[in-house]
Amino acid sequence: MPADDPAAGEVAVHLRLRSSRVTQVPTVGARGHRAGMASVPLAVLEASPAAVVAVDHGGLVVYANRKAQELFGYVASEIVDRPIERLIPDWVMKRHLRNRSEFPERPVARSMGIGMDLSGRRKDGTDFPVEISLTPVQTTDGAEVFATIVDITARKEAERALAQSERRLTAVLDGTPNPVVGVDASGLIVYVNQPAEETFGYTTGELLGQPVEMLLPESVVGRHVAHREAYVGHPVARPMGIGLDLEARRKDGRHFPAEISLSPVETAEGYQIFAQIVDITARKTAEAELLQAQKLESIGRLAGGIAHDFNNVLFAINGYAEMLEEDLAPGRRDSLDVDDARRSVVAIRTAGERGATLTAQLLAFSRQQVLSPKVIDVDAAVRAVEPMLRRLIGENVHLALVPGSKGGRIRLDPGQMDQILVNLVVNARDAMSGGGTVTIQTGRVDFGERDALEHVLATPGQYVVLAVSDTGEGMDRETREHIFEPFFTTKERGHGTGLGLATIYGIVQQAGGHVWVYSELGLGAVFKLYFPAVEELASEEALVADHGSTAAVGSVLVVEDEPAVRDMICRLLQRAGYEFETVGGPSEALEMMERRDTPIDVLLSDVVMPEMSGIELAELVLERHPHVGVVLLSGYTEETLDLARIRERGAMFVAKPVAGQDLLRAIRSVCRTARTRGQAS
Repeated sequence: MPADDPAAGEVAVHLRLRSSRVTQVPTVGARGHRAGMASVPLAVLEASPAAVVAVDHGGLVVYANRKAQELFGYVASEIVDRPIERLIPDWVMKRHLRNRSEFPERPVARSMGIGMDLSGRRKDGTDFPVEISLTPVQTTDGAEVFATIVDITARKEAERALAQSERRLTAVLDGTPNPVVGVDASGLIVYVNQPAEETFGYTTGELLGQPVEMLLPESVVGRHVAHREAYVGHPVARPMGIGLDLEARRKDGRHFPAEISLSPVETAEGYQIFAQIVDITARKTAEAELLQAQKLESIGRLAGGIAHDFNNVLFAINGYAEMLEEDLAPGRRDSLDVDDARRSVVAIRTAGERGATLTAQLLAFSRQQVLSPKVIDVDAAVRAVEPMLRRLIGENVHLALVPGSKGGRIRLDPGQMDQILVNLVVNARDAMSGGGTVTIQTGRVDFGERDALEHVLATPGQYVVLAVSDTGEGMDRETREHIFEPFFTTKERGHGTGLGLATIYGIVQQAGGHVWVYSELGLGAVFKLYFPAVEELASEEALVADHGSTAAVGSVLVVEDEPAVRDMICRLLQRAGYEFETVGGPSEALEMMERRDTPIDVLLSDVVMPEMSGIELAELVLERHPHVGVVLLSGYTEETLDLARIRERGAMFVAKPVAGQDLLRAIRSVCRTARTRGQAS
């Protein structure tokens, strides 16, 4: 039999030996089986799935079971009473003979050749890997050694295949340009490739056996541990952190953006998770540069469209103002045509309204306008804006109103409702170059009913519908898919900014509503806007102008650092009959408030000024004069203005540009409130 020969390790694979113990067996010699069987029947050895060979003290085989004969290819007569060396390969013979002679000195049951590769030799001369366990037995003929032999060829082939597969896997992992980190079920690192060392700045020795969290930002370590434990319970190959921005941490503490994909591998020690990490710093940088370029392109397109629209507005204002100035010249006043002068004034005002609408559209698109949502009656809102819409569409387009909401009310900024109607009607007009009909229809719908419109993705409940349809050119499918994208327009270059429909979509979404569009080429288009219905009474301020007492009662302090605006407000107050004082800044306003003998009823102030904001000024004034009413003016955005606290104290905000009557209405409102508070105190 092969013994503890080191040479065996050069050709065979790792061997594990199994030991057994037979306390008493029959003595077997050259003449066959002998009597003397005690506690172990011979049938047990013959039925063993392993080969069993007994050898006497002289090295002769005295017994070989059926499995041994099959394994080595001999019949019993060719093995029994023959030297055991016939079953041993020549290349380990010398070591075998020495070890066999030494075995009687320590005759104990043990596995043979622990930590070494053992082999047997068949009758045809072929070698094969084996596991052998030795059991010494005392018989009537002296000491004999029973060797249990297991052919491990299949296992060795599987081990070789596994080793080859592991070598291939290692070669692949080491050859990939991306870092790969293997982690066991407890979160300890069990493998890193060369790119992982280079990317994270650690050596393999510094990483192996350490928690994988050392490669993560500290802010996500706690969350990651929970996710890792959940993943081990349901391991599947997938990208990590889908929809999230992931980061990893280098040895020097720097973070970098990463994409991570996970692959679970089942091993004898349990699942191991292999994470492939891709450093996407370069891609993120490129994306940021591309986004910046796209922003600049969009700004260029936006600027071009705005410049065109504002140039038209300014052309009209300057042109009519020039004609009006000529008409009012001292030498021509006697022949002044009042009606013609009034037409110039109306044209100037109309152009100004167009400019204000464009500004409001830009602010709405950026969602930075100061909003004052109110409960409004949709039918009444449509009727209120009808005169302006008829002027906008021209004589060759018919405007039809079909009210049907029956008092349907929604919560929306009234100015936004005007924006929606103007944008949709103007778009409809532009789609009907040869004339046609624009129809504005209102109604109510219950999305809980079975006949609710299936194309609207809305929560159940009552909705008020505002529909604007036209008989124009219509749109194809590709155009419909892009109409709500910012800066997308089908108009000629320089005509329109492409913000109108994007603005409408944003307004409706902010109000909790939904937009639906249907159009076919040659069949016109219909836009249906669905707003959640409210049951509160409509705000009178949102429906009609305040036609109460027009008598101007009270005093106003105007604080405005822009001379042209200050002068216009003063003329407006003078014509309305108010007593007023004007200053150019907050310091002057505070001084004037202190030296006046009679108190001021209303503080009318711009919000953004050099010394302090109008909000800060109003707070100082209210601390000293709590009964003063406050009206704040600004064209800046809601994010710029911190209005909540001052509004709680009764201040009213008016967004620039503002119509004169709207400003007077705000002044009248806070003035009445201030006087009422003063009388009550």
